[in-house]
Amino acid sequence: MSDFDWVVRGNIVDPDTVATDGWLAVRDGKIAARGVGAPPAARESVDARGQWIVPGVVDGQVHSGSQLNQEGLGWASRAAAAGGVTVMVDMPYDDPEPVASRPQLDAKIAEVERDCHVDVALFGTLNTQHGLGAAAGLIEGGVCAFKFSTFEATPGRFPRIEEDDLYEAFRLIAPSGLACGVHNQMQDMTRKNIARLVAAEDTGWDAFMRAHTPLIENLATALIYEIGAETGARAHAVHVSTSRGFEICNMYRRNGHRSSIETCVQYLMLDHEEHTRRFGAKTKHYPPIRPKAEVDLLWTHIANDECTFVSSDHVSWGLERKQNPNVFKNASGGPGLETLLPAFWTGCEEHGIAPSMVARQLSRNPAQHFLLDDRKGTLDVGKDADIVILKPERYAFDPSDSLSAVQWSSFEGREFTVRVAATWCRGQLVFDGQRIVNQKGDGRFLRPRQA
Repeated sequence: MSDFDWVVRGNIVDPDTVATDGWLAVRDGKIAARGVGAPPAARESVDARGQWIVPGVVDGQVHSGSQLNQEGLGWASRAAAAGGVTVMVDMPYDDPEPVASRPQLDAKIAEVERDCHVDVALFGTLNTQHGLGAAAGLIEGGVCAFKFSTFEATPGRFPRIEEDDLYEAFRLIAPSGLACGVHNQMQDMTRKNIARLVAAEDTGWDAFMRAHTPLIENLATALIYEIGAETGARAHAVHVSTSRGFEICNMYRRNGHRSSIETCVQYLMLDHEEHTRRFGAKTKHYPPIRPKAEVDLLWTHIANDECTFVSSDHVSWGLERKQNPNVFKNASGGPGLETLLPAFWTGCEEHGIAPSMVARQLSRNPAQHFLLDDRKGTLDVGKDADIVILKPERYAFDPSDSLSAVQWSSFEGREFTVRVAATWCRGQLVFDGQRIVNQKGDGRFLRPRQA
């Protein structure tokens, strides 16, 4: 009898190399052996020769609960599997209240274990209702990072943390080794710009980007890193859309500070002149989609391996939240779990960047960032068998058959060069290329390792 439950054969994409005609052998949900050439015997085999085998994606920015009764973790996990995402790292800003206390965290963990098809790690946050003292309970309860904002996106649900409180929060969290991620946006400058444009009745498709200048983002990014430098905390800017943001991060890194940086795939694959003109408020994200010249600069930082990781910033707003002719009255964000991997892979191909960058930016690096790398992030022996097969194929993305809670996307019509053909989480097939085949509750809550 074979020692292995199943084997898969194909071109294995690792963070530093590609093993052409390689194989992985899985036993008890773990990668038990690997090599090249003819694979060993197993009870089942998958022949993916000519296709890409990549580690499951760790999407480090998912908002599954931003709209009450809209999506939730379970439904989002279906879209995740269809996009090759085997770990969702879910944000704390749930409707109606953010996860800012241990009982709220425990309730969300129960939701993961009841409803999810893939594995999930969770952010926590702090607010005035539960106080900074709630940090200890959230850390003990298993959050993998904290999220804060310098801008009040929604009263109560998504509050602004003022600079002195942000300093105290960083100081309390620093000994845990968990990252402090921050939404980087200067509040007063934003509101003044919006008020000026609204007063002038300048609220069309292009006004959102003009209201949210690069300076609004860059000043907040610098503020985050300076508080990190003062406290010794791991300071992380969660969605950087400007080249200057990367330059600021690099400056703090060169001086020995634990600064990290993230961008989202939409800032790499969409631009203001083409996509925002075409789709209007569907492309309204914060930060805004930037001009193509800025997009091109962002790719230089990807090519130089200066980004910590790339995420989706997924949120499934209904289209009713995206159709107001006044762009400022529409919600920010959009669905992205199914497009993160094929879009970023396509972008790397188009910019002459090797497939290993995809394994770094979407798998290994976020697993390390959230302290999940003892189990996740690579296809090394001993790791969880989180495996995705990508089929080389050119096609225009059609969101009408999405497994997300909504069937629209700002990537509609964008040509991708790979399609997710299968997704396994801990050795169990979750998505077969057409449908979800495992059960609700097969996903697990992930606690971070000790820093």
